Amino acid sequence: MINKEMLQSYDYLFDERLIEEIANVANLKSFKKDDIIIDVDQQLLYIPLLIKGNIKVSRENKNGEELLLYVLESGDTCAMSLTCCMSKSSSKIRAVADGDTDVIMIPIAYMQLWFHNNEKWRNFILQSYQIRFDEMLETIDTLAFMKMDKRLFKLLTDKVKLSASTTLNISHQDIAEDLNTSRVVVSRLLKQLENKGKIKLGRNRIEVLDF
Repeated sequence: MINKEMLQSYDYLFDERLIEEIANVANLKSFKKDDIIIDVDQQLLYIPLLIKGNIKVSRENKNGEELLLYVLESGDTCAMSLTCCMSKSSSKIRAVADGDTDVIMIPIAYMQLWFHNNEKWRNFILQSYQIRFDEMLETIDTLAFMKMDKRLFKLLTDKVKLSASTTLNISHQDIAEDLNTSRVVVSRLLKQLENKGKIKLGRNRIEVLDF
């Protein structure tokens, strides 16, 4: 059980009855940066609702290499985890906290119950599917049609928008993992961006000057 005030970011989406029901059945979990919230092949028992922080959702291949699919913000849920809950299959993605993160966990039994008897919840689920689908299409377009330097700068500007700060505390290795490339490539391209006046580099810190 949680305090209803924690669901304030969902007030415009859910009706009072649904908020009351969520508060009664859900639990709150807190995570630190790089904590794994959902892992590949994990059996999902809860639906996550993000109320604080950001979550990076990625896909892993058989060699252990990861590709960033999308980033969840406060007020979001993970459509990939919803799909796994609906089909009662194990997770196909890894969700990792990108900083201090609070997540409301709803037992999966309530997902289908509310989907059938609460229009607000049903609309929320369907809209979440659509938003995440559009984001994955954007990821595919980026991989297929955008060169690595443009992918890198897009990643940086996206992170600026998420954090609401032009200064990013991030290592070259972290960026390389998000882009599924090598740290050497990232370091070289970051230097090129700095020479163009688009960013300013520091130790595990990047200031985005042009976005």
